[in-house]
Parts: sequence; C-alpha cells; structure tokens
Amino acid sequence: MTEDDIRFLALAVEQATIGRSEGGIPIGAVLASEGEVLGAGRNRRIQLGSPIRHGETDALETAGRLPAAVYRRSTMYTTLSPCDMCTGAILLYGIPRVVIGEHRTFMGGEDLLCSRGVEVIVADDPACIQMMEGFIAENPELWNEDIGE
Repeated sequence: MTEDDIRFLALAVEQATIGRSEGGIPIGAVLASEGEVLGAGRNRRIQLGSPIRHGETDALETAGRLPAAVYRRSTMYTTLSPCDMCTGAILLYGIPRVVIGEHRTFMGGEDLLCSRGVEVIVADDPACIQMMEGFIAENPELWNEDIGE
C-alpha cells in the first residue's frame, strides 16, 4: 500500500466512525484520484431510511457526476469488502482499483472485481476489523438487514 492508500483508508475509517456515532452501520468509503478526494461517504441506510446508501454508493453520490475518464483513474477505498451492489457500481463506472480495510467479517464481490481486471488490495486493518466485529456483536439484526439476510 502507498502513503496515499494509508491516508485515504484512514479517511474511510473516519467516515465509518461518524456513521456509527450517528446510529448507523460503521462502513466508510472514499473515492480518490491523483492524490485528491473526489467523494467521501458512509453507510447511511439507517440515517436516511435508504435501501441503497452503502459507504461506496454514498461516496459516489458525494463525488457527484464525473466524466468517465475520472472514474477510470480513481481508487475506491472502503473499510469493508464491497457487497454485490457496491461491486456492481465499481464495475459500472470502471473504477480500476479498490483498497479494502478488511474482509474477515464479510466477503463481498472481490472475486468478481478481480475477474473483471480490477486491482483489489486488502489491508487487513485491525481498526476496521474491530469496528465491524463490535458492531455485528451489538447489532446483529441491523447487520443482517444490511447484508440482505
């Protein structure tokens, strides 16, 4: 991981922490390109009553409409392995690189991303693991709702 990877993943962790303090699910994401944040977000399903505002989709929303060429040179940083919906958004916009905080508590569409040529890096970050393990233990019904179980 590069210095930018470490910095942007830390920003995603900050977003997850904010989400948890708001009563939401602690998953954060940052879309970045060429050393700059394009959008940062967090899972806001609970806060907004939304079925689709996961960390990655929220980061895309805050980035706003961008030219395809910008997405194609961006990296999505996410504290947790992206679910199928977020994996689809990454593929749809041609984001070529994803840095994942952890995938011990949930394994999303990493194999699909790799099969489609996306570079996937798993940081195995202790802060991300601890945050999700704590949340899942304290809120199993919210967690199951978020992952569609």
